[in-house]
Amino acid sequence: MNDQSPPAALSRYVQIDKWIFEVKTIRAIRVDDFGKPYSAIANFTLNGNNAYIDGLLTKQDESFTREDYLTFMKMTQQLEVKSANFDRFKQEKRISDSIKITPNNASMNNNKPLLKLVKG
Repeated sequence: MNDQSPPAALSRYVQIDKWIFEVKTIRAIRVDDFGKPYSAIANFTLNGNNAYIDGLLTKQDESFTREDYLTFMKMTQQLEVKSANFDRFKQEKRISDSIKITPNNASMNNNKPLLKLVKG
């Protein structure tokens, strides 16, 4: 899906009859077409206004790219969370980080700047 419109919010709750189903966990896979072998996997756990991203694994000789990062941030924006927390390994050390997610963050909106300069 490569349209240029801002992503719509995803509902985290679905009501069917007298039951409400709440989305709490999402499995993310990096693949061009569903059902084909994937090159990376991660888990999102949702708790209130927070997303916890863990279990990120990539195929050997593949890396988690800036494009992957921006895609994860777009997903957290669609889920309308306020922060994303994740653990990663850098130089064989575990590093925990937290990022604030804002609806107007330029990186969330297909890398379009919030202001556009034009010649007058």
